[in-house]
Amino acid sequence: MKKIGLILLFLVTAFSVSAQDNVSFKTICKKQVVVGEQFQVSYELTGDGSNFEAPNFTNFEIVGGPFSSQSSSVQIVNGSVTKSTTHTYSFYLRAIKEGSYTIPSATITVDKKKIKSTTEEITVVKDNSVVTGSSSAGSANTGAKEVFLEASPSKKTAYIGEQILLRYKIYYTIPISQLSISKAPSYSGFWMKDVTENNGTLQQSSIVRNGTEYHVATIQEIVLIPQKAGTLTIDPLDISCIAQIKNENRQSRGYDPFDNFFGDIMGSSYTNVKKEIKSQPIDIEVKTLPAKDKPSSFKGAVGQFTFTSSIDKTEMKSNDAFTVTYTVSGNGNIELLELPKPVFPPDFEVYDPKITTNTKNNSYGISGTKKAEYVVIPRVSGEFSLSPTEFSYFDPTKSRYVTLSSDKYELHVERSANEGSSGIIYAGGQESIKVVGSDINHIMINGNLKKDSILLFGTPLYFIMIVLMIALFITGLVYYKKINKFNQNQVLVRNKKATKIAKKRLQNAYNYLKIKDSAHFYEEFSQALWGYISDKLNISRSQLSMDTVKEMMESKNVPEDIVNQFIELLNNCEYARFAPGDPEKKMEELYEKGVVVITKAEKNLN
Repeated sequence: MKKIGLILLFLVTAFSVSAQDNVSFKTICKKQVVVGEQFQVSYELTGDGSNFEAPNFTNFEIVGGPFSSQSSSVQIVNGSVTKSTTHTYSFYLRAIKEGSYTIPSATITVDKKKIKSTTEEITVVKDNSVVTGSSSAGSANTGAKEVFLEASPSKKTAYIGEQILLRYKIYYTIPISQLSISKAPSYSGFWMKDVTENNGTLQQSSIVRNGTEYHVATIQEIVLIPQKAGTLTIDPLDISCIAQIKNENRQSRGYDPFDNFFGDIMGSSYTNVKKEIKSQPIDIEVKTLPAKDKPSSFKGAVGQFTFTSSIDKTEMKSNDAFTVTYTVSGNGNIELLELPKPVFPPDFEVYDPKITTNTKNNSYGISGTKKAEYVVIPRVSGEFSLSPTEFSYFDPTKSRYVTLSSDKYELHVERSANEGSSGIIYAGGQESIKVVGSDINHIMINGNLKKDSILLFGTPLYFIMIVLMIALFITGLVYYKKINKFNQNQVLVRNKKATKIAKKRLQNAYNYLKIKDSAHFYEEFSQALWGYISDKLNISRSQLSMDTVKEMMESKNVPEDIVNQFIELLNNCEYARFAPGDPEKKMEELYEKGVVVITKAEKNLN
């Protein structure tokens, strides 16, 4: 028993001596990183210690940490027993600017003494893997980054009014989650429409770039239509996500099958890190439409279109209504194009047309139809012709103007019983008007003459009526001039109608909210916000941006908190559909905030 006790005492003593003699405290990190890259710095203590004191990373941004872990091992070699305990303290840093820096040492207490770790030199270089303004999928960031965002326009040169499809794709080699948009571009100078069709679920695929395999997913698709010529810049899109990054300190100690196996199962070999990434800015060259060969019927339509017409009947009686429809179909700025106005005979009563727009938004852009239905009533009988109506558009693929014509219609209008007692018949063309039953009547013989009525002329009632008529005329003239002046002041008209139009848009958004139609809800809600502020501040849609809205509202002495709430609401509307959570709840919260903010803005902008 004494021998066994001596052996155990010897082993314990050997354990302690071995553990104390092999104490080391070192710093582990990469030797070179690029600007913006996130990397890991680990302080590894071989032995036992306490009271770890982190250094001050003055030249880097701390993304996460410290994260601590511990491992131990026992080795018996030729009867010699060695115990090894390792404590690791890890940080995740982001490189801020170029240069050579020193990763400072950390401090820890071992046997009541403070010791410092080693220091490491690290070089931060410029990120040359991003090709700004890249328009093709093969020329963007192909470096060794774990996750990056790329903006890819369908074209970098376009005409005014020509649609451009802009795709935002995320590339990643590590697991990512909780993807959300931090800041959306203002798209200044463009008319914008979101045509994303992912329904909240990202469709993933794989691609190999410069020998590295990436997962890739399209997170947003935008149709942009430039509204002015020149070089227009699309600002970066900022997004955030949670990435799972593998701890590098495990690999630095060599392969340990037990550590790798249990570490992967328990999740200790990975750390969740929040990443902020952005796409590259893009310059678009916008050309003016050529003035040469521009037809007089051109009203700004750009794309590829067809133009048709139809009529429900060509034979009718006077005072009977008929309907004629003109339809434009194709690919291009359907929502912005102006339909041609047909010319009808002067004796036809024409009502304002019913305009119907149906669009299809997908990854190929915007397409659809736009039609105008005219209800027309001929007031006289005769033969008439509806001349063809011309529609012109500019085809950017052929760089030329195209003019299309509708059909010509011959109308036969018969005289109806209620056309009029005068017996007027319109013969059409250059023929004269025929009057029936207008010959001299025969003299009546032996007729009984009687006083038919009291003569009004010269009586007091006559003069009173004259005065009243003059007063009514003057009142009507003053009112007419006031209304005409009001209508001529387009700024005032837009300002007065802004709230009414916004309420209608919000009501439409609420109707879509009740049926859980998120796509149409966000479209109507966005149009309500941007349309209201455009009309209220007299800013054209092409010049709308977050900055101009904020500047104009502040110039109107709108309180800063209301301005910030409105800007925040515009931002939330752009990326609410991509944020995690219940879609219906997000729409309800967004709608309620919109009503409150527009009400507050209305009180300060009147």
